[in-house]
Amino acid sequence: MSPSPLESARSQCPYCGVGCGLELRPPAAKAEGAGEDDDEDPSGRGRAPCAITAPDGIDLPWTSRGDRLHPSSLGQVCVKGATVGETLAPNRLSQPLYRASREEPFAPISWEQAFALLVERITTELATRGPGALAMYGSGQFLTEDYYLAQKLFKGALGCNNFDANSRLCMSSAVAGYARSLGSDGPPCCYDDLDLADTVLLIGTNTAECHPVLFQRLLKRRRKQKTRPRLIVVDPRATATSDAADLHLAIRPGTDLALLHGLAHLLIAKGDLDRAFIAQATEGFEALAERVQAWTPERVSRLCGIGEAALREAAAACGGGNALLSLWSMGVNQSVEGTATVGGIINLHLLTGQIGRPGAGPFSLTGQPNAMGGREAGGLAQLLPGYRAVAQAEHRAELERHWGLAPGSIAPEPGLAVWQQIEAMERGELGLWWVAATNPLVSMPSLDRVRAAALNCPLVVLSEAYAGTETAAVAHLLLPAAQWSEKQGVMTNSERRVTLCSAFRDPPGEARPDWAVFAELGRRLGFAEAFRYGSSAEVYAEFAAITAGRLCDHAGLSHALLADHGPQQWPFPAGTAPGGGQARLYTDARFPTPTGRARLVADAPLGLAEPPCDAYPLVLTVGRYLGHWHTMTRTAHVARIAKAHPEPLLEVHPGDAERHGLVDGERARIRSRRGAVTAKVQITERIRPGTVFLPMHWGASQANACEANRLMHELGCPMSRQPELKAAAVDLEPAWA
Repeated sequence: MSPSPLESARSQCPYCGVGCGLELRPPAAKAEGAGEDDDEDPSGRGRAPCAITAPDGIDLPWTSRGDRLHPSSLGQVCVKGATVGETLAPNRLSQPLYRASREEPFAPISWEQAFALLVERITTELATRGPGALAMYGSGQFLTEDYYLAQKLFKGALGCNNFDANSRLCMSSAVAGYARSLGSDGPPCCYDDLDLADTVLLIGTNTAECHPVLFQRLLKRRRKQKTRPRLIVVDPRATATSDAADLHLAIRPGTDLALLHGLAHLLIAKGDLDRAFIAQATEGFEALAERVQAWTPERVSRLCGIGEAALREAAAACGGGNALLSLWSMGVNQSVEGTATVGGIINLHLLTGQIGRPGAGPFSLTGQPNAMGGREAGGLAQLLPGYRAVAQAEHRAELERHWGLAPGSIAPEPGLAVWQQIEAMERGELGLWWVAATNPLVSMPSLDRVRAAALNCPLVVLSEAYAGTETAAVAHLLLPAAQWSEKQGVMTNSERRVTLCSAFRDPPGEARPDWAVFAELGRRLGFAEAFRYGSSAEVYAEFAAITAGRLCDHAGLSHALLADHGPQQWPFPAGTAPGGGQARLYTDARFPTPTGRARLVADAPLGLAEPPCDAYPLVLTVGRYLGHWHTMTRTAHVARIAKAHPEPLLEVHPGDAERHGLVDGERARIRSRRGAVTAKVQITERIRPGTVFLPMHWGASQANACEANRLMHELGCPMSRQPELKAAAVDLEPAWA
């Protein structure tokens, strides 16, 4: 049930992984509180009223503002969180829809008919081709309860590990990098470290636009302390993030790992190391020292396209006993050497002992609001709940016992990552592709290939809150999803803080929570006892028990505790007092590896998977605008955001524009080996020569459509299977040519 009209609700913002706290109020409560002194963040992105008229049958929109009681954000909020109330009612799916053929229009069906279709397809595929013919692609928009029951249904009951999520496009290199270097996934830092670091290295992250509340926290400290923290930004573009930097390293795309090896070379050459920590807590130093010996300042500065003095300045700021905090995001992860680059970042912390200490550590900034919770629940094709791995027999056995399954029920091989699911559909090997709470027909690379593959699948199911997404165009069955605000459950943000998100409004029409759909389907497939849940609180209690003793221990948490005491950080073992969660990991310099030591890794830099050439002489990189969210299913309908970002702009350096005959404000055609799109040109010196930039938000269904990811290739990191969505070779010409 939703709260009464006079109540307010507290929740976590459903946009990025910062996980800001929101206070939500219905229109009546807003009117009562009008004129009160609300905090806004320093860039003026605070609370905004939700001035829309709700459609018939859907309750009026709520307003949102930053929750001063939420420890992760302390009342701050960006424009997306401030306007999220405007996105909850419009353009919603409210009943199941089906078409047997894509040539037919969708027609309403009942949930009974929808479940019958799913049961028939799943049982047929299991009987004829086996569990490998089924696949699901989920989302960091899931609550943890949704994620968990999807794993129990697919990996447990059906014996199918083909569950992957859009975290594969977002943070899977961070997952693999943490596990490889430290022994387990899990960021070891907390947001308080932003207030304590001496040096903050921001690499592959435009934090000011993609994680703005965290960046404003850094700037607020800078205004007070003047010289702290020292900000080093690594990015081929000049951005709002680099504008605040003490040092901007505008490296060539694809040279991040070379840069990190150059920094490690200088630290080792100068002896600017924590030798006691290296000896006590790490392994692999000799191999790393041998590898980076060749990455001299001269070589690195030449390859990266930066000054040698700047490289030495960065190394000095990272060493010298300074508390070093590294922040990174998609610019690192979305690379064929994403996992290796994460390892290079972690190397800097292990060499200097700057991990497990206040103000220090390697800190991955998560893209989706519950990508962290998804990783904890096992929401990638190689994972099982509780930071367990499909490939480890003891982990499978533990889950089989927890779930009451016969030994051997969980398949021993990792399932298909999302691009492998695309390839399987191309070969005609999938009979069911179920997409939930995400829009891969905009967000995936090589979109023409993705579209053709989906059209080759006999049943594409889409669980979605919003109507008219690009993925709906290739679907047969649309299931209306209750989204955040309409179902109760938890999310975990980037600092491992778990927030209970309350259901403060009713779902539209027949929309249902994803976890409830998975539970009902499990019962109908013959697993009645395993999926007998009366509430999402019961689902979370089962998940929390499964994490006991694991690094991501939720065992002491419950919906009731989170409701009574607010957000809590894990690990939070049973018996922990509220507020007693662990802010930082590895404070004892012991790591969850077989030896208890962290691993210094020494990978050879490979560069771009698709470097520029005579035919395609430029490197296209893609990214995000502050106001828009991923594929715009929410933010496209917010007038304030649409006005700020009305269309995608192609950023081109003046020299490149002149060589390609482009005019500022006119349209250009951007071509890669996979296709072409057009966009308005913005000539700017804020991007390095040889590199161009497009935002990735606009799909085929949007005005000013510019499917940037049509141009991107699917090649990815061999360890994380994360596609290199940050770089593709392109050519430019005037659109009228």
